[in-house]
Amino acid sequence: MTTPATTLSRPAAAPEKAPAAPARAYDIGLLVLRLALGLIMAAHGTQKLFGWFGGGGIDGTGQFFAATGYPSPRAFAVVAGLSETLGGLSLALGLLTPLAAAAVAGTLVNAISVKWGGGFFAPEGVEYEILIALTAVTLALTGPGRIAVDRLLPWLRSHRVAYGVAAIVLGAVVAGVTLLLRH
Repeated sequence: MTTPATTLSRPAAAPEKAPAAPARAYDIGLLVLRLALGLIMAAHGTQKLFGWFGGGGIDGTGQFFAATGYPSPRAFAVVAGLSETLGGLSLALGLLTPLAAAAVAGTLVNAISVKWGGGFFAPEGVEYEILIALTAVTLALTGPGRIAVDRLLPWLRSHRVAYGVAAIVLGAVVAGVTLLLRH
């Protein structure tokens, strides 16, 4: 029989290094969500940058941006295309996930403002853009899960909500400045 005194006097066993935990269902779910959102956004970005998938390329996208009141429409076409392409690919990989999600969400804030007034439902409505923006915000706040490149980066290995909040604030500020420049 052990007493509290004998229990306390025994040296503690050295902690064993825990084996890497297998991917949990939510990690697989976050991977699927990141891949879906990231690859869809990357495809939209390549439409703007290269004219792939029936897109307008920089010239066509620039014409659209000019018609919707953006100054320097070609430059904004490049910024939107890069935000969608690089943000999307980074989301798919789980690389710098909070910033990638903020780039996607910020771009979608501008898309929502352009389409606002057309109702809620497609084709003129904004529900698709709202869904994408909120999905990106969700990924920024939850992190990429354990099946992500971020897990290999020491400073991002353990996701913190503060990273997601800071990235979303940054994306919102940049989106707001962009909207202020639009006439």
